[in-house]
Amino acid sequence: MAKSANQKLKMLYLKKILLEKTDDEHAITMPEIIKELESCGVKAERKSIYDDIECLKAYGMDIVGCQENRSYYYHVASRPFELAELKLLVDTVQSAKFITKKKSDELIKKIEGMASVYEASKLHRQVYVSQRVKTMNESIYNNVDLINEAIAENKRISFIYFKWSADKKQVPKNDGNLYYASPWALCWNDENYYLIAYDSDSSKLKHYRVDKMKRISLLDEKRDMGGDAYKDFDMALYTSRVFGMYGGKDENVTIECRNDMAGVIIDRFGKDIIMIRSDDEHFRVNVKVAVSPQFLGWITALGDGAKIIGPPSVLNAMNQEISRLIKQYRQEA
Repeated sequence: MAKSANQKLKMLYLKKILLEKTDDEHAITMPEIIKELESCGVKAERKSIYDDIECLKAYGMDIVGCQENRSYYYHVASRPFELAELKLLVDTVQSAKFITKKKSDELIKKIEGMASVYEASKLHRQVYVSQRVKTMNESIYNNVDLINEAIAENKRISFIYFKWSADKKQVPKNDGNLYYASPWALCWNDENYYLIAYDSDSSKLKHYRVDKMKRISLLDEKRDMGGDAYKDFDMALYTSRVFGMYGGKDENVTIECRNDMAGVIIDRFGKDIIMIRSDDEHFRVNVKVAVSPQFLGWITALGDGAKIIGPPSVLNAMNQEISRLIKQYRQEA
């Protein structure tokens, strides 16, 4: 048989066909393999394919052959990642707020490439299971690289830190002046990526949302590790004190907020949230939330910056929570 230009790639194409077209529930026959190879521009005889399959098995591929009726079928029995593990990876990428929608789609496409075409379709459906708010900052990946480089090289960093306005615009904090910090670690918590850093000016440990950092630069100065503060630092304890949310009954809730609460609202509900101005100093939003003591506590923590307007059932729940707190914390005469 005359050899084609792609003949030297025959074994690679065979590996690709087996990985893409077979799994525990789908197998392929020898005639089907020959047809698939021909579509790749490779002509092959059965004997040479038998030899190639044995070579791939010796290489480490778990290829299983079995007789069914008069046909003999082949399939890949195991892979580096099981379908359940790939689903977990997909859900992790999808749920991470610090990964943009565009990058999420790209990463999930790569994860799908580790499964057969049949299993990949199940992963594709998994993408749409949950509608989660994603970050709008595409530069976060460069930010993470720069921060890791600073930590590895023991250097301080400078950066611009921004907040969201009621007009959904990024407004630099600190009047646009640079922030200076000694990066300690990166932490993924509450679906966001945070930088944990030491601020020498205030002698405090602070955290910054990585997707809200811009123009990160590595300085020639060595990091200030804050003396005993770094030695006693416990990441798990720190994050448990700073973050935490729980579920409850879904309700459409109207909240009136001061304009300076715009960033808080956008962080929680996403940039697509509709913000209707009440007056020059306030705006209203209508959001679907899981009403729970934690949600009511979140509203309470915003102080006079946010107020529940309705519905009556949620107002009643807030009044009950306030009464409970008064009773709980009232000092006995």
